[in-house]
Amino acid sequence: MTVDVPVLACRELRYEYGDRMAVDGVSFDIAPGQAFGLLGPNGAGKTTTIKMLCGLLAPSSGEVFVAGHRLDREPLAAKRHIGYVPQDLALYVELTARENLEFWGRLYGLRGAALKDRVDETLEVVSLEDRAKDVVKEFSGGMQRRLNLAVALLAHPTLLVLDEPTVGVDPQSRNAIMDRLEQLRSGGVAILYASHYMEEVERLCDMVGIVDHGSVVALGTPHELIETLGDAQTLRIVARGDLGAAASRIFAIPGVSEAMIVDGAVRVTAENASALVGVIASSVADVGVEIEGIEIGGANLESVFLKLTGRTLRD
Repeated sequence: MTVDVPVLACRELRYEYGDRMAVDGVSFDIAPGQAFGLLGPNGAGKTTTIKMLCGLLAPSSGEVFVAGHRLDREPLAAKRHIGYVPQDLALYVELTARENLEFWGRLYGLRGAALKDRVDETLEVVSLEDRAKDVVKEFSGGMQRRLNLAVALLAHPTLLVLDEPTVGVDPQSRNAIMDRLEQLRSGGVAILYASHYMEEVERLCDMVGIVDHGSVVALGTPHELIETLGDAQTLRIVARGDLGAAASRIFAIPGVSEAMIVDGAVRVTAENASALVGVIASSVADVGVEIEGIEIGGANLESVFLKLTGRTLRD
């Protein structure tokens, strides 16, 4: 029986900024064709971890293996397997889409017909073939994000690392990016996906690691993590009036673990939340809020995230 070597394996990664431990003992594996979601509040250590995994930062201690190559000992062999999509766009906006891809392709060592074929292929993958000759500064944010993904795909990576790849883009572009990532995962590419969009992580990822204060505080499949909430349910409350006051009043009700404004409604998480509907209605009426509708659903990954990392804003 053969055992697949993980495409990515990190062991006890640590990184210190002065006297502050930014990453403290992070370990996980990603198998071929697996998508791993990396979640955490701002400042939790996600981007620092990603930079160490891509060889952009040397860890204070710990080991990283990419396709069996130890990153600190065989950096070129390891990095040949990585396609990296950073938070900030790695594009030259005065150049066309094709010129950007040709530039990055040459850095990957592609030349001649091989370069042209690969550029054509990646433009098609991200549905930009009809805009290949257009200058990037004329692109929408979603188009630029898709082109940023195309750059990372030029060298046929075994491991695709994405750090907030859909920030600030429209729903259509987000959905297009997710469709492409699902296709790549099905084709055997391993994906490391860092995002604040929980619904994207639930859709794409087979495994999820939640980091806080530099450490992994939870690791498992989305289903396993959601199951830790037991019988928790969510309510989506559509109402008129001061939703902030309503959320504060609901959060004070015993048994409620979360009450926050999401997409113009109040989302409530509680065990057996449906039994609290009457109490919630009375509470929000006291602050002049009129309920127009309530939708009942199960707990989700965001509920787990908030339970583990808290509700306090992070800078």
